[in-house]
Amino acid sequence: MEKVRIGVIGLGNMGTAVARWIHGGEAPALELAAICDIDQNRLEWGRKEFGGKIAFYPQAERLFAARCIDAAYIATPHYFHPPLAIQAFSAGLHVLIEKPAGVYTQQVRKMNEAARKSGKVFGIMFNQRCTPVYRKLRDLVQSGELGKIMRTNWIITAWFRSQSYYDSGGWRATWAGEGGGVLINQCPHNLDLWQWICGMPCRVRAFGGFGKYHRIEVEDDVTAYVEYPGGATGVFITTTGESPGTNRLEIACDRGKVVLENDRITFWRTRESVSKFCAEFKGGFGEPECWETNIPAPGHNLQHIGILRNFADAILRKAKLLAPGEDGILSLNISNAIHLSMWTDDWVKIPVDEKRFLSELNKRIAKSRYKK
Repeated sequence: MEKVRIGVIGLGNMGTAVARWIHGGEAPALELAAICDIDQNRLEWGRKEFGGKIAFYPQAERLFAARCIDAAYIATPHYFHPPLAIQAFSAGLHVLIEKPAGVYTQQVRKMNEAARKSGKVFGIMFNQRCTPVYRKLRDLVQSGELGKIMRTNWIITAWFRSQSYYDSGGWRATWAGEGGGVLINQCPHNLDLWQWICGMPCRVRAFGGFGKYHRIEVEDDVTAYVEYPGGATGVFITTTGESPGTNRLEIACDRGKVVLENDRITFWRTRESVSKFCAEFKGGFGEPECWETNIPAPGHNLQHIGILRNFADAILRKAKLLAPGEDGILSLNISNAIHLSMWTDDWVKIPVDEKRFLSELNKRIAKSRYKK
């Protein structure tokens, strides 16, 4: 196989963008072979936009049965990611899904099991993992240069959305249509990077507002406090109601503090261990000597195209995936736990109790204004 024939399922905003990138040769090892969408108008638009030898299908089942593709890229509404991926694996296809992996961990776990059994390449569009500053920050943490993590703090309020954004689709910002608000729509990337860089927390206590700034039924304001197995703590703050917003990730460690903001990494490096200085210093008031350093993060920020190229390389040359599809359940576990904590006004352990979460979600789906 010299090229991977790929089918795009869901010709919405992301599906359209990915189809254009592949068709335009941005990922040379991928060939746009088919497009699938249940909306006939979108299919007609696709025929005019791409035409040529591309096949068009109104149902995914017909696409899978046609045996005209080697891989599927799934960019449908969130609830449909896992069932369509499972069907694709059953049809012998490699799969790349859009974020989030799904709405609840129970369905995503089943998708991961299907992927493992299939032996096919399974990726997720966590394109922020291609960003040089995030890759460098992860490298710093994993190398031990920063020492043990003591606290993490991510303020990501640069997700402002107007009411008209939410009014643009009946499924948007509903429990039945989208499965959540800022956590499930805007923040899957941030939650993924948070755990990718700092590790998984073990429990969470969260607060926030449902429709605090907009006429919506889901969350648009969240403050979550987490604890990690090693004793570190963390805070995650996000909203779609503030402008101007902030995007600042701060990690306090035993060898100083590192801050990522405005695409720059600043490291305040202590000359010695903070915990050692705390235990041994005899002068009363005092702090370890500290040096401020700017950390370079060279490299091209390929974003979505980087994930597409890597996905093709994994299929053709067994390259290591930058964003394995199985990782999608990690950030979703945090998101589900935050939701459950907000709903129950209590602490929630991570991994989340799948049955309890789904029970609470179904209560909200039953009252949702959107009907499937």
